[in-house]
Amino acid sequence: MLYAILCYHDEAVVGGWSKDEDDAVMAKLAVVHAKLAQQGRLGPVARLLPTTAATTLRKDEPPVVLDGPFAETKEQLLGFYVVEAENLDGALEIAGELGRANPGGAYEIRPIGVFHGAFQP
Repeated sequence: MLYAILCYHDEAVVGGWSKDEDDAVMAKLAVVHAKLAQQGRLGPVARLLPTTAATTLRKDEPPVVLDGPFAETKEQLLGFYVVEAENLDGALEIAGELGRANPGGAYEIRPIGVFHGAFQP
């Protein structure tokens, strides 16, 4: 089954990392990425630009376009993974590996019910 692992963290903290700090975190994550890719379990991965670059479409009638993210929260959605796991425990194991490489914040794990795309494990 495919799972989305949504990466939440305090955007000010992550945005405040020096280039060296960011490079160190990305190097640790690359180790986990390589392992999952070798196993054929890693789908799309994205690091989102800051929430200041976000636009929200409110599904009102008529639709309303707003600058910024949908919700004001301490932690923002900063990126996501799509991974293949046998079950939720497997997805939690992957999220745990990612968390050890990039401490702080939280991962929200959601099964993907419908998927159309090139990634076919």
